[in-house]
Amino acid sequence: MDKNQQLFDRAAAVIPGGVNSPVRAFRAVGGTPRFVRRAEGAYFWDANDQRYIDYIGSWGPMILGHGHPKVLAAVQSAVLEGFSYGAPTEREIELAEAIISLLPSIEQVRLVSSGTEAAMSAIRLARGFTGRSLMIKFEGCYHGHADSLLVKAGSGLATFGNPTSAGVPAEVAQHTLVLPYNDVEALELAFQRHGAELATVIIEPIAGNMNFVRASVPFMKRLRELCTQHGALLILDEVMTGFRVALGGAQSLYAQQIPGFVPDLTVLGKVIGGGMPLAAFGGRRDVMAKLAPLGGVYQAGTLSGNPVATACGLATLHEIRQPGFYEALAGKTRRLVDGLKAVAAEKKIAFSADCEGGMFGFFLLPELPQNYQVVMTTDGPAFNRFFHAMLDQGVYFAPALYEAGFVSAAHSEADIDATLAAAAHAWS
Repeated sequence: MDKNQQLFDRAAAVIPGGVNSPVRAFRAVGGTPRFVRRAEGAYFWDANDQRYIDYIGSWGPMILGHGHPKVLAAVQSAVLEGFSYGAPTEREIELAEAIISLLPSIEQVRLVSSGTEAAMSAIRLARGFTGRSLMIKFEGCYHGHADSLLVKAGSGLATFGNPTSAGVPAEVAQHTLVLPYNDVEALELAFQRHGAELATVIIEPIAGNMNFVRASVPFMKRLRELCTQHGALLILDEVMTGFRVALGGAQSLYAQQIPGFVPDLTVLGKVIGGGMPLAAFGGRRDVMAKLAPLGGVYQAGTLSGNPVATACGLATLHEIRQPGFYEALAGKTRRLVDGLKAVAAEKKIAFSADCEGGMFGFFLLPELPQNYQVVMTTDGPAFNRFFHAMLDQGVYFAPALYEAGFVSAAHSEADIDATLAAAAHAWS
């Protein structure tokens, strides 16, 4: 008897869809979700005690792998001191200081509990600071499930978004303008028409929810220029990329190619919590000063700066700051991606892939896509067959066509070799 199926049946009776986050339900790929029993290093074991090489790593946070000894020790020590206080702690200051020391664009930071909360709060802050209502987001970028962000593009170069989720009022969505990713012409037209009304533009510098798509350097450069020119705040959503693609986040990569490049606000999550529920948003001091209790933009959270989560995050940040960490992580990720490309070429499979640091993505397309519309042309059924063939061989990629993957410091050369051998078998 498949224990995963048994658990899924039980879950479906008491949890909508049997899961607490939709992609986990395997509806995109079909089949039965794997219920994780335990995890260690680069692996997890499901309810049937089947081991998998894990390339989602809790969707990015587990950059050190599961159960890193020093992180475990920090968490265990913190737990003995108490789970939650609803009052400030020294570790909150230490984590804020660590984040600020690594991201020069951030002068002050506010800790929260989820990426959705951080993005939602950053947008509210931008609106409060500018006194404007209109926001730009980009098709294919995901910034959490706040109402104003669950919209998609209509027809034309610059159209107001329509809700893509029931329960989102049209009058909320009308304040969100949705543009195609990497389209400079559409960007310029939007600012030409609405620049005086724009409070903010929010963007994933490397989009991780249409798999792995980079914002081009010319596009990001022009975006920064237009925001500055029109007085709109630029928010970089680095929930996925922050401390995952580089020690200075994706913004440090753009700063190397665009002189003086900095966002006004940054949204962080995942790695900064090391797997615990923790996120943050931060930026210029004058902007952050608008937050309560100093200013009129309200934001609060009972579990913000949770003492166990901050201990986990601090221990994780300490480890990733060690010399050579990112070089080794990027080398493993590149070896995986180049190996998959080589296997696909040998098997004559249309395939393209990209990576940065410990984050990667691949497409069953001959060339890397630059926007969501091209991503959507990927052969979905072929991906589903590949996903299940890999799963059957103990390799766990994201159970959806549109999700990036993640390599951890715990992945070994043998793990990558096993993954490439599994891919060769899957495409045979």
